[in-house]
Formats: sequence, C-alpha cells, structure tokens
Amino acid sequence: MRRVLPLGLLSLTTIVVQVALMPHLRLFGVVPDLGLVLAIAVAYYDDAETAAVIGFITGLGFDLFLRTPVGASALAYAVMGYLTGVVQAGLIRSSRWLPVVLGALGGIVGGLVFVGIAILAGTDSLIRAGTLAIVVRAAVYDALVALIVFPLVDRFVHTRVAPPTSWRT
Repeated sequence: MRRVLPLGLLSLTTIVVQVALMPHLRLFGVVPDLGLVLAIAVAYYDDAETAAVIGFITGLGFDLFLRTPVGASALAYAVMGYLTGVVQAGLIRSSRWLPVVLGALGGIVGGLVFVGIAILAGTDSLIRAGTLAIVVRAAVYDALVALIVFPLVDRFVHTRVAPPTSWRT
C-alpha cells in the first residue's frame, strides 16, 4: 500500500506529460501512449490489479483531453495492464529488450483495443484504411518510450521499504 502515492504521482505526471509535452514531440506523425506503457510497466514490476487501476486512472485522466468517447483509453489501458500482469508471471526477465518488446506489443494490442472500444461507442471516424498504420507507428514510439518508463516504474515499485519483521532492531 505504500506504493499508492508514488504510483499516483507517476500517473498524474504521465497525464501532464502526455497532454502538454508529447503533442510537440511527434515521431512518425504520432505520439506515444504513455499511460498504456505505464500500465504495462506497472504490470511487469508489480501485479495485474495494480496495473489495471493505474491504467484506468491514467487513461481516464487522458480521456478528459480527447475527442473520443470518455473511458475508451481508460478501459484499453486497464485491460492491457491487467493482461500484461496476468502474463508477466511466466516471462523471463533476463532480456534487456523485454521492456521494448512489451511496449511494442502492448502498443499494438492496446491501440487496437482502444480503436475497437471507440468504434463500438460510436466514433466512426476511426474506421478508415490508415488506422492500422497509425497504431503500428504509435507502437514503435511506445517501444522507444518504454526505455524511459520501465526504469522509472522500477524505481517507484522496488524502492519501497520492507516492513519490520519484529519490534526489536
């Protein structure tokens, strides 16, 4: 429970950076989904439930600034955080490139989940030929951003102080 405040602050910072800074740092004509990468990183270092909550909160905060249906990002980030958390137990963590791979795969699947949710909610503007190309380009950017987000989450999750085992020191 000690991680709630640091992860909450990291979520808030992610929303601010996503809204204020990332539109100015377009790469390949797209911006990354920092909240999605954050949820995947939390799932990788913590558990599925925490990742789903962080993903939902971050996505909902980001949804307030989008023209798509409110809750589409929140649901997509929460689903991807939870799925990654469920799968992460069987992952081998020896590869340095695993965060990049998770960022890319999560970006593709999460982007498609977002598009599917938005289409189901009535956003017909996402039904076009270039949508898949945009999702793939954003996933490449997500993979690059994962190199920064994963170490930050690792620092927030793994720097917690262990509870004392007894009253004596």
